[in-house]
Amino acid sequence: MKKYNNIKATLAIAKASFRSILRSPSAVLFSLLFPLIFIVVFGFIGSGGLKVDVGVAQNNDASSPIYKALQHIQIVHLVEEDEKSMNQDLEKGRIDAILYIEKNLTGKPAYFVNVKYTEASKEKGNIFKSVLNELILPMNTQAMQGPPPVAEIKATTIKGRAYKSIDFILPGQLGFALLSTGVFGTAFVFISLRLTLVIKRFFATPVKKASIVLGEAIARIVFALFTAVFIIVVGHFAFGFTLIHGVTTVLNMLVLSTIGLIVFLGFGLAVSGIAKNESTVPPIANIITLPQFLLSGTFFSISAFPTWLQPISRALPLTYLNDALRKVAFEGASLWDVNHQILILLLWGVGIYALAVKVFKWE
Repeated sequence: MKKYNNIKATLAIAKASFRSILRSPSAVLFSLLFPLIFIVVFGFIGSGGLKVDVGVAQNNDASSPIYKALQHIQIVHLVEEDEKSMNQDLEKGRIDAILYIEKNLTGKPAYFVNVKYTEASKEKGNIFKSVLNELILPMNTQAMQGPPPVAEIKATTIKGRAYKSIDFILPGQLGFALLSTGVFGTAFVFISLRLTLVIKRFFATPVKKASIVLGEAIARIVFALFTAVFIIVVGHFAFGFTLIHGVTTVLNMLVLSTIGLIVFLGFGLAVSGIAKNESTVPPIANIITLPQFLLSGTFFSISAFPTWLQPISRALPLTYLNDALRKVAFEGASLWDVNHQILILLLWGVGIYALAVKVFKWE
């Protein structure tokens, strides 16, 4: 007898599943249109309401009245790190300015406020410049009657790539599209196959269980990669999304997308195992996707969240996928440069697939 070919069976299942995805208008529209709407909106409205991240030099005079006043201004986020990292972050647009306040030994003025800006973040640099001027001008005006001026601003600007809102928003929308595809698509498909006894019919054939799962996974990965390419191309040509190394950057983003989707497929399998019927899938899936949609830096940097909320954001897998995609696209990072983010995603993958194997039901 001719041996049954499970590879052909896997590819046949993948082909059939891919066709079923394309024949579902809601799946196509949700995967393509939903993230595209946000990209278009944020592409037109500009930089949005992100905070101004300001690096603080280690020998900065923290006792000065200027620094103490800046700590109480909500739109300014002061970041303390070593000088080398801070200068690299400024050049790459990860922070918007570097602040160094030093006491003037001669006493006139009392302090020098040294600020380094970057062309990579002109708009936010101008915002911080205005904040400083509005802060220091009243202090100097009040001091004109007797004491010397409180501070003098010394500003320099370095060159860098312009960091646009689309450079932040697009990777977040791509990440969320992958999360939605992995969780909702997988969960609905497998619970439907189980309830309609399609899987039971599969068991009457020599096809292996692994071929069923792998075939469905291949279909979703191929569809998700088409979605990713579509989103990236539209973002780049319509709104100037930065692809620092061109095609190489796109390929690296697709590799990251594949890794992220494989992890998210595990969430979908777990949901399909926990859910008792199709009506219970959306609530369970939303418990997984909604917190990540809101807290993983999809729309705003997690540095803008309250301090108590940031550790929760940094525990979510979508946070690391978004971060890796942004580093690769704008900063030109290689896959090795984002190995930390990939490792966290893989650890999430091990954990979620262990849960999925435990709760997944074939019948």
